[in-house]
Amino acid sequence: MNNPLFKLIMHIAGYDLIKAGKKIEALQKLSIKEKLKWQDAQKWKMARHHYKYNQNYKDKVGGNFPVKWEDLPIMEKNDYQQPIENLISKNYLKSKLYISNTSGSSGHPFFFAKNKEAHSLTWAYIQKRYKDLGIGDYELEARFYGIPLEKKGYFKEILKDWIANRIRFPVFDLSDEVFAKFIILFKKKNFTYIYGYTNSIVLFSRYVIREGINFFDICPSLKKIIVTSEICTNEDRQIIKKAFGLPILSEYGASEFGYIGFQKSSNIWQVADDLVYVENDSHQNLLITDLHNKAFPFIRYRIGDIGKLFHNDSGNQYIENLQGRTNDSIILPSGKIAPGLTFYYISRSILEKSSVLKEFIIKQIEKDFFIFEVVSFKPIDDTLLLELQDNVDKYLEPGIRIKINRVDSISRPNSGKIKHFYSLINQ
Repeated sequence: MNNPLFKLIMHIAGYDLIKAGKKIEALQKLSIKEKLKWQDAQKWKMARHHYKYNQNYKDKVGGNFPVKWEDLPIMEKNDYQQPIENLISKNYLKSKLYISNTSGSSGHPFFFAKNKEAHSLTWAYIQKRYKDLGIGDYELEARFYGIPLEKKGYFKEILKDWIANRIRFPVFDLSDEVFAKFIILFKKKNFTYIYGYTNSIVLFSRYVIREGINFFDICPSLKKIIVTSEICTNEDRQIIKKAFGLPILSEYGASEFGYIGFQKSSNIWQVADDLVYVENDSHQNLLITDLHNKAFPFIRYRIGDIGKLFHNDSGNQYIENLQGRTNDSIILPSGKIAPGLTFYYISRSILEKSSVLKEFIIKQIEKDFFIFEVVSFKPIDDTLLLELQDNVDKYLEPGIRIKINRVDSISRPNSGKIKHFYSLINQ
């Protein structure tokens, strides 16, 4: 990730990581008093910017811009579930922005935009973080992640992997037969660290333990395990530790922001306060303001995670008892196992081609039968149903039955947190 080729190609694409890196270093040199003063000024600057240049956000705020920060509206996921052109600040062109979409892991998928300076700062922060962890230039990453299976998306991700010096271990099939192939690849390559979905790495760890594999003999160059996208529980951590005997680092991120923080201890997370401002509402829901994204109004955005905020004696901000995203595993008739996040790849093409989906969850009723509970702006037509079935066949396996139940709302537990995928079968 830190290699010069990656920086050069990003620079050609309009992402100045060198300039962004200098800005991150300058921010991290500020005293606590200076940092808090900068952060307060920056959050107001971003809110006023979007009030001036973003009609959608101005309508949300109302006629008068408030004096108190707490009087600014809390932005919900459904505020962004509309054509992205309606949400981009008017001093930016869509063609000049980084465009992506959320995974829908909370059940609310949507598109968002980021100006290139803001996206560069996120990358620069991550590079600095990895450098601090002892991960240097050209170190090889084993990436336990999904990948689009349509040709354009697939080759784009493979190219990005080559540039960033990483080898992808696709997680759509996590059966023992596939894990055995993973072991062969670990024997051949000098990987420095593993990075990827918590659930997928835990399943691989269970395989390593079950087979009695001494991973140091397999890949002695491996130094660290970095988990992301889903909460890593104490039980998960113990399983990974038993399998690899290596330091385990857990990131707190989201598609909308890239990087929010990192785990310091079993239930404490340090906030990346160079990038985001984080606050609580009255129920300890996390509200996040992007301190650099001028293209899209992530101001006091209720991300869907829960945690208690506090500052230590040094002034650093932390989240305690973070309750974030988790997902069950998919177990298929063939014995194949896949992470619940596979449904992000299954649903993304529908999200990209229409504005139908508002909120959804998937329930596995039997090994070959899944029910999609969907809140949608209009009925799911036969074309989208066929495309969904085709994606299920492609990413999971043929012979899977699916049913779509269009509902008015998705039931939630008392915490307000939902999972994207629920397995209801007897494993």
